[in-house]
Amino acid sequence: MQKPNILIVMTDHQRADVTLPEHRCISPNLDKLAEEGVAFTQAYTPMAHCCPARASFFSGLMPSRHGVWNNVNNAYAINRGPYDDVRMFSEDLRDAGYDMRYTGKWHVSALGRQTPARYGWKEMMQYDEVLLDQSEIWEKVRANSETEDVQGVNVVGAPGYNFSNICNEKEDAKSMDRETVEIALDALDEITARDDPWCLYVGFVSPHSPYDADKEFLDLYDLDSIKLPESYYDEMEDKPEYYRKVRKNYESLGEKGTRDAIRHFWALCTKIDRWFGMLMEKLEESGEKDNTVVIFCSDHGDYLGEHGLFQKQVPAFLGAYKIPVIMSWPSGIRNPGRRESSLVSLTDFAPTFLEIASEKTDQYFSGNSLMPFLKNEKPESWRREICTQCEGTEQLFTQRMVITHKYKYVYNGFGKDEFYDLENDPHEIVNQISNPEYKDKMENLVMKMWLHAYQEQDRLGSVQSLNVNTAPFGPKEAFRRAKRLGINIPKPFPNPNISK
Repeated sequence: MQKPNILIVMTDHQRADVTLPEHRCISPNLDKLAEEGVAFTQAYTPMAHCCPARASFFSGLMPSRHGVWNNVNNAYAINRGPYDDVRMFSEDLRDAGYDMRYTGKWHVSALGRQTPARYGWKEMMQYDEVLLDQSEIWEKVRANSETEDVQGVNVVGAPGYNFSNICNEKEDAKSMDRETVEIALDALDEITARDDPWCLYVGFVSPHSPYDADKEFLDLYDLDSIKLPESYYDEMEDKPEYYRKVRKNYESLGEKGTRDAIRHFWALCTKIDRWFGMLMEKLEESGEKDNTVVIFCSDHGDYLGEHGLFQKQVPAFLGAYKIPVIMSWPSGIRNPGRRESSLVSLTDFAPTFLEIASEKTDQYFSGNSLMPFLKNEKPESWRREICTQCEGTEQLFTQRMVITHKYKYVYNGFGKDEFYDLENDPHEIVNQISNPEYKDKMENLVMKMWLHAYQEQDRLGSVQSLNVNTAPFGPKEAFRRAKRLGINIPKPFPNPNISK
């Protein structure tokens, strides 16, 4: 039997909740996909930022191992792309005889040295990520200072910075995504006519801000019926000051503007669903749907008004870290229509794809194959917490997070730490970091943070300096606690890039 085909559809900024059938966001094609497959309801990105998240998806590695910590094409980037020795799942599938096709967003590396073709893909679009010229940017800022800042409905920003519309009504919104779909549809015609197994990646820019949406889709949502998020009025006095600074940039929206931005976001997600439906219709027409694994996911989420915030980056709320993951495979998934609540990471996809293709490798993955869940099995050794790694975005901050089904701890090297009781406070409104009732639970997650840092050779614990040792306790104490608890700590897979 031919190896299974793989169709990957990845969006940008799409929240997990909008893809669930019970959500008001209209997405009939995703609803159908979930009925035919498995919806992973507790899936997370290793970092709520495009480049590190995408590098983790393709490599199966955490940022500490693939080397992409920030967006790669600006002056704050720690690295311009993955380390040279990083191997991606696409290279293994190519070597296994897969016809690899890539269309849509890349955003994993800059300077054109590591485009999809570097990793085994046949590029169906031109990829030319370039490093932004700082002198040119400064001159544009100076030139723009000659004009007054324009303010108005749905305009956000801070004094002296660029103001922008958070959302717009625009026909043929996100036309680059329309082009991506058209190319992907043509590619499906071509690759399904051949005998070789294939893997097609379709990368949308939507629903990334600004939330530009067509009137046709906006008219599906009544502005007056849209509710504000439960945490909208959280003034974040118990959270890092930086969070409050970011929130000020969106205060001009007010309640109505926030609801309108949410409406535009939902409209754009509904348009994505229509595009996705076109891909699924073409796949069904080809006769290869039964032997094709379909994955719908996103690189990260969007706060979408939670805590008065939008987009993503440093405030570590789950709205930006939780991602949609829905998989179907008619000939391979047992008991379709299920929801799986185990903790899943973007790093799990690379090993999953290799197992789907029956390819064996001795390379290290931070993640684990999701195949047991597709077979409706529960692996006994599956992770009990999700850990994230952040070294900032367009400003550099050290932040790490540990998430379980019940609790969440955030280490903020730049400010106050956070601890949330997710069972009783799912909207993350009350920071319990100073509550003695949660001290033991908090310290347990601090220990897990350090053990994960050790396994992933994270730089976080390798610097022993008084002025940066600001976690509740350091890695040596984590090892002591783990030993007392009888926790087995295997020696980590070496990371030769950690000193580069």
